[in-house]
Amino acid sequence: MDFIDLKSQYRRIQASVNARIQSVLEHGQYVLGPECTELETLLANYVGTKHCVAASSGTDTLLIAMMALGIGPGDEVITSPFTFISTGEMIALIGAKPVFVDIEPHTFNLDPALLAAAITPRTKAIMPVSLYGQCADFDAINAIAKKHGIPVIEDGAQSFGARYKGKRSCGLSDIGSTSFFPSKPLGAYGDAGALFTNDDHLAKLMREIRVHGQDRRYHHPRLGINGRLDTLQAAILLAKMEIFEDEVQARSRLGARYTELFNEAFAGQSIIKMPAIIDGNLSVYAQYTIEVPHEHEGRTQFERRMKEQGIPTAVHYPLSLHQQPVFANLGYKAGDFPVSEYMAARVVSLPMHPYLTDTQQQHVVSAVRVALLG
Repeated sequence: MDFIDLKSQYRRIQASVNARIQSVLEHGQYVLGPECTELETLLANYVGTKHCVAASSGTDTLLIAMMALGIGPGDEVITSPFTFISTGEMIALIGAKPVFVDIEPHTFNLDPALLAAAITPRTKAIMPVSLYGQCADFDAINAIAKKHGIPVIEDGAQSFGARYKGKRSCGLSDIGSTSFFPSKPLGAYGDAGALFTNDDHLAKLMREIRVHGQDRRYHHPRLGINGRLDTLQAAILLAKMEIFEDEVQARSRLGARYTELFNEAFAGQSIIKMPAIIDGNLSVYAQYTIEVPHEHEGRTQFERRMKEQGIPTAVHYPLSLHQQPVFANLGYKAGDFPVSEYMAARVVSLPMHPYLTDTQQQHVVSAVRVALLG
């Protein structure tokens, strides 16, 4: 069984993918070609924002967003400690200090109730992560940010296509950032990403920063990076967008079915905990992640038993960012973010993609029961 099945998806859109790649090969504009502009228009309309700036990766987009906001040494950016390294990494690379706020135990996302206490005069942005495919509580986060005059950047690397109270991920704050890494809900066949905003000035800055800070050829009023999107990746994403909304609905349905099957399999037994989707949210389940017991060998034994049954698993993420050696200089210690640390020791992600069959899901659930109960 595949953890993520990209082969079935390709077979579905093979003709469109191949035709679009062939078109790029024929016109030969391999970086920021016409497909990139076409994709930006399509994505902006999909998200419901005025601007989309396509870029080289979902990591570079975080850096570009912070550069556009003028963030640098001496500044602080608040984010979640329970996320992939790139969220904190880009804050540090720009010279700012990552400031962590613990997560909600039921959503894995930044806890707005803890946010205000982390804000200082040096706070220059708040970067909530919409983890595992579900948007963070942006009404609460934006309200606090507005009160303090601080911009909000959504790290929506895992949540493109998700909905929050009728709005789409990446259109919920000052700037939305997403990733099109191949395993994401909308994935290219290599690295790619995009930024979203309704702010004309920010959009202009982000477009310039994306191309080495130039506003016209060989004229550079600001520092930038090489954050340009390859045209071949844009072409592939255009083909995938033809079926994306159907895949979003499939992800939502399959995630809900997993939860239903687990409730049936473990009726009356609080052995595992499944994802909680907040009312008004639609998750794209970039991962379907459960909590398993931590006692004894805990997760290690669980993963071994799943592998013996032919079921691949993954851990997103085994260490919170404040526990990573690279961030030891921040001065955090064990116990500072108890919910993040608790989850990091227990979470396991199961096979999840739009092409899972009912039989495959039942097999996964049965395997989980055997792995935990014998």
